[in-house]
Amino acid sequence: MTLRIDIGGVPSEALQFAASPLAELTAMLHVLAEPDHHPEFAAWAAEVWAGLEPELAERLREAEFLWRTSQADFMLPARPRRTLGEELDDVDRIDDERYVSAALITTCGNRVHFASPSPLTDAATRELALDLAQARGPRQGAFAERLLADPGAVRARVRETLEACAGAFFDAAWADAAVRIATDLRWKNDLLRRHGLGAALASVSGVVTLAPDGDSILVDKLLDKATTARGSGVTFIPSVFGRPHLAVVHAPGWRPVVQYPVDGPGPAEPVSLETVALRLEALAHPTRLRLLRTLARGPHTNGELAHAWELTPPEVSRHVALLRQAGLVTARREGRYVRYGLNLSDLTALGTDLLAAALR
Repeated sequence: MTLRIDIGGVPSEALQFAASPLAELTAMLHVLAEPDHHPEFAAWAAEVWAGLEPELAERLREAEFLWRTSQADFMLPARPRRTLGEELDDVDRIDDERYVSAALITTCGNRVHFASPSPLTDAATRELALDLAQARGPRQGAFAERLLADPGAVRARVRETLEACAGAFFDAAWADAAVRIATDLRWKNDLLRRHGLGAALASVSGVVTLAPDGDSILVDKLLDKATTARGSGVTFIPSVFGRPHLAVVHAPGWRPVVQYPVDGPGPAEPVSLETVALRLEALAHPTRLRLLRTLARGPHTNGELAHAWELTPPEVSRHVALLRQAGLVTARREGRYVRYGLNLSDLTALGTDLLAAALR
């Protein structure tokens, strides 16, 4: 599965790597809402929650749908500014229909876009939005009701909440994160200038690539979507707190934005969805599981595996070939024989790789 960003005819200057205080605050808020996704920041999240004023803590829970399961598109600025205040000013310039549509996508699920007709003016769309929000819980339903009843009041309250985060925890965390982000940006922009977009994308992540024809950016995610950067460009925003997520703005009418994690603890190269799916498929057959059980005790030849499970050598060969293709079994020749063994590192990492692909 792939998210495709069409960049055909987009000039190089429209492909921008930049820091965004609002995007990093969004990543921090996600960590606070889902600390289990970010074990390296679990202690930080616990400390922040312990130090929050009760009113601010309640405000964060009230609006967490803007950053918990996914991020509202306006929380990842297409044109980053130097300060959080400047970026919040840009959010204020978005009209109510566009703001509400983006906020309801996070509240009601990523598959439904409420841009046209607007739920602010169309009764049927409004009812659908409220039904979907309520189905995801009473708190989400209440947020959607308030947003549709008085978008101006909700927008002002959300901005006040985000501004209150600055003194509570963001300013201190941003001071440290900004140093790592600036270092990453110098590297990315140098690669972009000297070696082109392909090299810069390769340094972003192993799951973000330039298509062979150079007209599309491909992002390996659990969705099949396409968007275009023609007439707008693409913004790449590094994040310290966003790890391991790779967030992408791809809704129609929005400039594509890719928020990617800067280098840190974890696998150097993420495993592709195709590889994860291939390994899960290889493990789905009971005969192959039996063969793995035997190989877990030590290397075996084709004949030994056939004898152990009363299979024919051709049957074993077919199953072992699939396991080798998936990278779960190794082969080592010893004279006339080939001994097969487990690829313990990749087999052990399968659960982690699957989780990383899902979180990405």
